Parts: sequence; structure tokens; C-alpha cells
Amino acid sequence: MACLSRHHHHHRSWLTSPDDMLQRCPLSAHHHRLRDDDAEPIYLPSLSSAYRIFPVYAMGAPDPIWKAVRDEAKLEAEKEPILSSFLYASILAHDCLEQALAFVVANRLQNPTLLATQLMDIFCLVILHDKAIQRSIRLDVQALKDRDPACLSYCSALWYTKGYHALQVHRVAHALWHQGRKVLALALQSRVSEVFGVDIHPAAKIGEGILLDHGTGVVIGETAIVGNRVSLMHGVTLGGTGKEIGDRHPKVGEGALIEASATILGNIKIGEGAMIAAGSLVLKDVPPHCIAAGIPAKVISALQEHDPSLTMKHDASKDLFTHVATNFIDEKPNGAQNPDRNEVNN
Repeated sequence: MACLSRHHHHHRSWLTSPDDMLQRCPLSAHHHRLRDDDAEPIYLPSLSSAYRIFPVYAMGAPDPIWKAVRDEAKLEAEKEPILSSFLYASILAHDCLEQALAFVVANRLQNPTLLATQLMDIFCLVILHDKAIQRSIRLDVQALKDRDPACLSYCSALWYTKGYHALQVHRVAHALWHQGRKVLALALQSRVSEVFGVDIHPAAKIGEGILLDHGTGVVIGETAIVGNRVSLMHGVTLGGTGKEIGDRHPKVGEGALIEASATILGNIKIGEGAMIAAGSLVLKDVPPHCIAAGIPAKVISALQEHDPSLTMKHDASKDLFTHVATNFIDEKPNGAQNPDRNEVNN
């Protein structure tokens, strides 16, 4: 079993030095330090901004999320002795969140030709050399804990939430993609698609504090950009129209909420703090802090809150959807009015 600690340290501070972490997480001799110099930082906030929004941890301080994960695992081991071996192997045998995450995801993605030990080696190598990913995995799990009422604990997010798992594997694949290891990055994308039902191209740029709620059916294209603090529900597509080449996928602003089965196509912009209603088809830009709904989507109203992704208040009231449904039924291809409108309103 790769990357497992031989000793327990119950009160260890979070390790800020990748070299220190690697000394306790031995990797294959042929691996080299990875840097993602080509990645554009436009979707990453300053550390101070991240801390104001997500009170998770500070560089050089003890890691409260890792402490919470370990405490929860110990408690669950006492409550469910039958899971004690699983809890030890997945959480308590490791020294940090990075190692535990790599272990859990590697074992979920393994197959007869892509071994868990190989995958864990790759994940540890990338994550432990990338402080941005180290920050993101914490901001993402905090987002899940804060926004998803079905998330019972940090442990449950780390063990079972495939949207979270898919997103963290994408972060590794994205780093590999920019190192020229594109075949390996695509192999990870393919495996994630098979196992989790989430298809994110390794070149797509995704910020931090992201919630992939459920994750099933999410598709994010090669040139898509997803800003910080965005929440994506299941079945969301950020795709191309099939007619464009080059930069051809959507750009989603910070704090946006994209509801279930929404389809956003083309090189268009979804403004900061916007909300796309469930089942909508978006083909044009959506201004910041607005609700867009319908097929094709239209701006329905303004939003009072700054980041709907954080509150997860789906402003899909009965009146709003009645308005959308009525307009959709009324608008015939030839522009004629629907004679049955009164029946719909009754």
C-alpha cells in the first residue's frame, strides 16, 4: 500500500512543505517535481479572499479539516466496529488530507490494468507539489459541507461523494495536462467518466470552493472556465455548439448557481452571481446577478443575493416557473399565440 504512514501523530500540525510531506510519502524514483506554469490564475482568488468566504484553514497553522476528518473517523470506528479496518486504511493510517484523499480516490478508480498503488502514487506526486490544489481540496470539501444538507460530515464527503472525487481527480489531470502528460490526463478523465459519470476535460479551468452536487451527468468542455464558489447541480452541461473551433465553451462567473439539467452551449458568459434555472438551454450571455430560465433561456428577473451558489436558494418559485412555462407554450415557431393559454393559467 503506497503512501501510508508507519506511525500515528494525533496532534501534528498541517504540513506546509511539499518536500517534508514527500519524505513521509515516498514516491517512485523516476517522478519529478510538477509545476503548472501555464495555468492562468484568473479564476483563483487571493488567499485572504478565500479565507473570508471559507473559514477553513490558514497556511502554517493546524489543519482543522483534517483534524475533523480524523475525529469523525475515530468516532465512527467506535460506533461501527465492522468498519474499523476501512476507517483505518482510508483515514487513520494517513498523515494528512492529501494522502487520505489520494487513497480513497485511487481505490475507487482502480481497474486490473490501472492499479490503486499506481494511481495513488500519481495523485500524491501532483497534489503534494501544488499548494493551489492543496487549498482547493479543502475549499471544495468545505463548500460541500456548507451547501449540501445531505452531507453529514467531512468524512462522508471524503469517502462517498463522487462529485467531490471527480473534481479532485480533474485537478490532478489538469496539472498533468499542462505538464505535457496529456495521454495520462485523458486516461484519468475517461476513468472518472466511467466510474463517476462525470466528464470534465483536463484542459478545463475550474476555480475553488466548487460544489458538484451529486455530479451525475455533469459535462464540462475543454475551453470552459468555471469561477470560484460556483455550484453545479447534476446533469449540467457546459458544452460547445458543434460549429465552433478554438475557444468554444462557456465561461461561468464566480458565485453562479447552475441548476439541474441546465445546458449552456458556446463561448458565452454567465455573469457573476447569476442563476440558471433547472432544465434551461442557454445560448446567449447572462448578465451578473440575474435569473435565466427557459428554452431558449431568457433573463426572468434580477437576484437580490450576491452569490446564490452559497445560499443554494433556488429562486424557482411557483410564480416564476408558471411565468416561464406560460411564455414557452405561448411562443410558437411562427409567432402565433397559443389559443389554449387560458387553460394553462387555470
